[in-house]
Amino acid sequence: MDTIFQTFHQAQFSGSGPHLATTLTPIAPPHDSTLLRRFHKDSNVFSIQKDVQSYIRIQQSHLSKTESIAWIDIYVAYWKAIGEILRAETGHHRDDWAIKVYEAWKEVTNLLIRGYSHAGFGAWTMPCLYTVSKYLRVFAIKADEEQAVKVGSGEVKMESDALGDDIMAGFEKNERLEDAARVINRIFTLCISDRAPIEESRKFGLYYTTNLLFKTYFKLNSISLSKNCLRALEAARSDMPSMEQFPKSHIVTFRYYLGVIHFLDEEYHKPKNKNTQVKLTSPPQTQAEENLTSAYHMCHRSAHRNKDLLLTYLIPTHLHTTLTTPTPTLLPAHSPLSPLFGPLLRALRTGSLSAFSAALAASENTFVNRRVYLSLERARDLCLRNLLRRIWVLQGGREGSGRVKVAVLARGVRWSMTGAESRAEEGEGFVLGDEEVECLVAGLVFKGLIKGYISREHATVVLNRKGEAFPGTGV
Repeated sequence: MDTIFQTFHQAQFSGSGPHLATTLTPIAPPHDSTLLRRFHKDSNVFSIQKDVQSYIRIQQSHLSKTESIAWIDIYVAYWKAIGEILRAETGHHRDDWAIKVYEAWKEVTNLLIRGYSHAGFGAWTMPCLYTVSKYLRVFAIKADEEQAVKVGSGEVKMESDALGDDIMAGFEKNERLEDAARVINRIFTLCISDRAPIEESRKFGLYYTTNLLFKTYFKLNSISLSKNCLRALEAARSDMPSMEQFPKSHIVTFRYYLGVIHFLDEEYHKPKNKNTQVKLTSPPQTQAEENLTSAYHMCHRSAHRNKDLLLTYLIPTHLHTTLTTPTPTLLPAHSPLSPLFGPLLRALRTGSLSAFSAALAASENTFVNRRVYLSLERARDLCLRNLLRRIWVLQGGREGSGRVKVAVLARGVRWSMTGAESRAEEGEGFVLGDEEVECLVAGLVFKGLIKGYISREHATVVLNRKGEAFPGTGV
């Protein structure tokens, strides 16, 4: 126990929150792998209260009596939680180790929250809350996974097999994670309701706690609950520090999740209504592209995984807002996104409908899991536009009159979809008629991807010659 409480006293004396947080972690440091085992071995369930009390030394410490008692309760609960973790590592309770660890760690978290609300812990100790709440979420996920395995193996059964199975399957699946979300939400309330001066305010923990709630709600597939946090942040905006005062890591993560939320709501860019411009000056009101781009540029140059996560949503957003494909240099060959987006973007650039469908189908499960499939599917219009542009250029459109027959476009579309027009004419594969291609062209004109009109009388597409006939392509 000497090492941990020596660190505790040093952190209290220097006012170092990160240093203090190292005394409340469930993972031993790399340079001292036996620290937690020694900490737990130095006491027992009968004397732990007195042992911790003697280390903190209520009478001689500079802490108030209320604070000292609160820290004693926290470290007693921490000792018990470490015991559960060590027993799980040694295999003494294999069946429900994750659930026991979660419940013990939840007690540590609740006591720490109580320390802020009742014992007046200073805002400089907020890193302790960061550490404890982060691992609360981790242990909750492990406990739910353990429960799911037990239910799947038949170890856990319902009392009634008639109507309860479906209800239990949906309710029990993430029971601990939902409980952890409620605890983390209490931390969020603890931070946002602080009325201390800005210099000593717990509001500096808002974005970290919000990010943790975002992660939890995404894991629970309850993304709509994230908007409650955004509304609360917007309501408290006037009493909060400026975003520049928060750690950059907190802001990057916040903007990432905010951009993803707007992406899933298909709010890819700012609305053009001038009346809403004033509202858009605060971060929760900005849209997907601005937040994702800002987070990408704020990322450290060596944070490759974070950049890949951002590009997963920034690439589909960019396709919709600019109607152009990113440059090949955006995805180097060693990037894990290269096999996912590389074939798709190449198909978009060349206007190959068959290659686009193949690339989308090859990574369909990954795109669905990352919630970008529908957005990428809508990019098929860009692929068709690029194909029609190539056909028009090959027909001498740059120097010609800007007219091209629908039949010519239909032949090119059929070729792009099947790989060879002859196979389509022989009945192999999907055959697209001229009228269907005309409908596709009309759709592109309506969406602004083509500037021009269709002359039904002459079965001809008449393209704009005064500006870009195919916006976004420079042609």
